[in-house]
Amino acid sequence: MTGDDHADGTDEEAPRVGSLPESGAAGNGCECAGGPAESPSIYQEFWRDDRAEIARRDYAKALATIGGLTAVASLAAPVVSLTQVFERSYTGPVYSDGVALVDGEGERVTEGRLAEGEQLTVFPESHPGISDAPTLLVRFGEDQYGEGTNMEFTVGGYAAYSKVCTHAGCMVADRQGETLVCPCHSGRFDPLTGASVTGGPPPRALPQLPITLSSEGHLIATGDFEGSVGPGGGG
Repeated sequence: MTGDDHADGTDEEAPRVGSLPESGAAGNGCECAGGPAESPSIYQEFWRDDRAEIARRDYAKALATIGGLTAVASLAAPVVSLTQVFERSYTGPVYSDGVALVDGEGERVTEGRLAEGEQLTVFPESHPGISDAPTLLVRFGEDQYGEGTNMEFTVGGYAAYSKVCTHAGCMVADRQGETLVCPCHSGRFDPLTGASVTGGPPPRALPQLPITLSSEGHLIATGDFEGSVGPGGGG
């Protein structure tokens, strides 16, 4: 556990069991279906998630970098990959085989990052700013996981699920005990049984992400989410 993962329940301070993680960085905002038309970027606060907030000066630096690159024709290919981070209409896969999981500062997540009972919001290194990117990474003892969890998708006690609620698309940003809670309509999910629904209106579980450890010791995806992200879709 790093120095910026604490025990008050935010992603800066990974929660102890029984605490409420990811406390309000974004005020009263709730990005649900039917809400504001504008999708958030990686440079906005991520739904009450302090760890995913990037300082404005970094935003300016990023824009300046992209602006400089676009002025150089020979760097057209890198510009294409960089601008995907800002693409709000991106419809490709969220993760793919070998894509690293990164925190809100873009740092890759190593095996020792979390202790058992802690969680962290992470993003695909390839497309951190797309609307379906926020991902809940949790860690428990391997013997704590039960039916519903695809153990082939876990590694070292880590499991990863989409953070986008399957009811209205809000961020599942709260936690009560071991239960993940969506603050918009009190949808409840059990991370120990495949993020299955245990209360509230969500129609299905949060889709699980298959993960493993790279040879360098950081967490990577081995494919995309097993189900569709957010409202609608199948299980």
